[in-house]
Amino acid sequence: MNFNAPLAERMRPKSLDDYIGQQHLLKKDASLRLALDSGIIPSMIFWGPPGVGKTTLANLIANHLNRPFHTLSAISSGVKDVREIIQGVERQGMFNQKGTILFIDEIHRFSKAQQDSLLGAVEKGIVTLIGATTENPSFEVISALLSRCQVYVLESHTKDDLQELLEKAIREDSVLKNKKIILEETSSLIAISGGDARKLLNVFEIIIGTFQQQQEIVITNHVIESVAQQSLARYDKDGEQHYDIISAFIKSIRGSDPDAAVYWLARMVEGGEDPKFIARRLIISASEDIGLANPNALLMANNCFQAVQTIGWPESRIILAQCTIYLASSPKGNGAYMAINRAQEEVRKSGNLPVPLPLRNAPTKLMKELGYGEEYKYSHDYPGNFVQQNFFPEELKNAAFFNAGSSSKEQEIAAIIKKLWNR
Repeated sequence: MNFNAPLAERMRPKSLDDYIGQQHLLKKDASLRLALDSGIIPSMIFWGPPGVGKTTLANLIANHLNRPFHTLSAISSGVKDVREIIQGVERQGMFNQKGTILFIDEIHRFSKAQQDSLLGAVEKGIVTLIGATTENPSFEVISALLSRCQVYVLESHTKDDLQELLEKAIREDSVLKNKKIILEETSSLIAISGGDARKLLNVFEIIIGTFQQQQEIVITNHVIESVAQQSLARYDKDGEQHYDIISAFIKSIRGSDPDAAVYWLARMVEGGEDPKFIARRLIISASEDIGLANPNALLMANNCFQAVQTIGWPESRIILAQCTIYLASSPKGNGAYMAINRAQEEVRKSGNLPVPLPLRNAPTKLMKELGYGEEYKYSHDYPGNFVQQNFFPEELKNAAFFNAGSSSKEQEIAAIIKKLWNR
């Protein structure tokens, strides 16, 4: 045991039975556990936020199945490293015995060419790939590779998971078990962690470190908050507040503060954040927070994303700043966002209501005989290209999902709906 290793490293579980969390994947009848118990696993992608145990789980799977295990980081590895591992596996004939597992951390940072270099080995079963990513694999993993992998979503740890982890650390860690630690209050520590077990343990270790000579250490919310505020700046250097910073960035745009938004953008730029990650969040904000109040915002954000893909660092910072300031200073409206939320809520409540006969497609003679498409009024045949008719299932006739906010554009849309539909 390396006593100088961080607490999070010392507390890595040694077996699947010691693993805390992800029970939706690992409980007795869960999909991943069934695959592990069968001894036959597919190549897979672990998708989830930092600190939920993606790397640890990959190691435990290899140990559980007693398979050779190779690991690469997409940050520091290239095509040459991938090929060397694959060639080494082929030379040793491991694929004829127990399938070798190749774990690639942060696989979303691999280029298309780097991901292409994995395809043949994965397809032939030379290696079983386990990739870890904090980004949506639908965007970041090429379709040919993604189609050969099972995607497992890892969730942030629950409060109970984190509480259990703290108690386990106090009880079992080689350093902490020699101290008298009383967990009187932990809600602030759990809140600071944001569901990230690594962050929880790192901050906890910092707090314990401030009690140098005391025989008894009592952990309260006051202690946690006072110590954590002094130490989190150092903690940020490792990028642990990735999601906190993007949250502050989006909230600054939503709150129409361009200066604050650019500050958080600068934090991400200086921290080496993936520019495409930032650009995608700008697209979401342009639709969710601005939307119909300024439809050009979505065009600007989408063009920003395309430009960032073309240009890359460091010039992309200018493009991102331009888009950020534009979105932050735009009028705000969430009418479209709220409308789809209300509509989905209605669908979940009322189920799959039948499509009215006039609105149904009638590609066959039988469907026409059954009345599909009858009584449908073609809008362009009427003055002003409009005629009133019901486009809802009968049970929802005259339902309303769009509520205008205060922006002039949304008010204009509401006026049109009122004039045409009296809703």
